[in-house]
Amino acid sequence: MNYPLNWPHKFNDNNSAYQKQVIVNMHLKSVAIFAKRHDPRCQGVADDLINWLEEKSCLPLVEGHLARLISYPRVLTDEEIREQAELVVVLGGDGTLISVARLFSGKDVPIVAVNLGSLGFLTEVTVEELYPLLEHCLNGEPRVSERMMLEVTVNRDGHEIERCHVLNDMVINKGALARIVDLETKVNRHFLTTYKADGLIVSTPTGSTGYNMSAGGPIVHPLMSCILITPICPHTLTNRPIVVTDESIVSITIASSFDEKVFLTLDGQVGFKLMQGDTIEVRKALKTTALVMSKDRDYFEVLRTKLKWGER
Repeated sequence: MNYPLNWPHKFNDNNSAYQKQVIVNMHLKSVAIFAKRHDPRCQGVADDLINWLEEKSCLPLVEGHLARLISYPRVLTDEEIREQAELVVVLGGDGTLISVARLFSGKDVPIVAVNLGSLGFLTEVTVEELYPLLEHCLNGEPRVSERMMLEVTVNRDGHEIERCHVLNDMVINKGALARIVDLETKVNRHFLTTYKADGLIVSTPTGSTGYNMSAGGPIVHPLMSCILITPICPHTLTNRPIVVTDESIVSITIASSFDEKVFLTLDGQVGFKLMQGDTIEVRKALKTTALVMSKDRDYFEVLRTKLKWGER
């Protein structure tokens, strides 16, 4: 992974299974700021963050919508920010982070995800932890967690019509009034099964605590490299979730003959209607998402807190 500003990475021998340690050799010159829209809490935090960065001689690159809300004079497009940013700070929840991760797909820019509400599975950094964490970034001492992404390709009548990267998952599901759909599924061209179900989830380990978990799929440590396939309300009860290697290519063909609506949804944010005969191919993406993690909290603490394990 090629980090900007000569950020060579090395494994921390004491905890290599859970983190990568990154050494910063140069001073950060520009930090992007994205925020959850329509959340008034973001404005005050963003103002303070901009002042802090300017005091550190860092150029704030403020997302256009947020810049207009706080009357910041320098308004940039997302593409301009994508080209200039050396570090990204996201203010909001997991959904905001996921959209920013897709924007920076392929750029190898580390992301600091700050949750302004309850602790998130991905946005685990609190506002109180933000500035000490940024100091660690400037001093070359951040914990960076590399997260696997999926590349999703949609083929129709022999032609590719869509290609996208996702951090969490790809979901095929039926409309509210549609019948059960038939989803012919292959792994590396080997026939797996034809799922008769309300839909199908293909997720990353990071996405395992999302829709996958709600549908009965397994929780997988986010630094593992594998692909999860989980049917949604399968007609056959013996159709269980399955985990395949990260070298697998999962191919799903819409086999039903129907007039009802069936949709493809990417990371729960982008989607469109599918047609009979469409084939969706899912494989490990070449690029990853780099998340800067809290130095005081591990993944299992996040699980215990979010899922309320151990509480009566």
